[in-house]
Amino acid sequence: MEFLGVSYIDWIGYMAMATLFVSFMMKDIKKLRIINSIGGGFFVAYGVLLDMSWPIIIANSAIIGINVYYLFLKKN
Repeated sequence: MEFLGVSYIDWIGYMAMATLFVSFMMKDIKKLRIINSIGGGFFVAYGVLLDMSWPIIIANSAIIGINVYYLFLKKN
């Protein structure tokens, strides 16, 4: 399945990349972590759709875990 000549799997990768770029433009660290986690989720989905690309899945799952830790579990 394609849209504009690009497969839907690649579109998920592009969405992940764009979300990640946007997250690093945030000045507020909480917003950065939330948007970065969304991008990480897109990357995990992308890794799964690429026939279980474990380096992508593991790295981005770890990033999401770190973001969740700092957002919800670590209290200053």
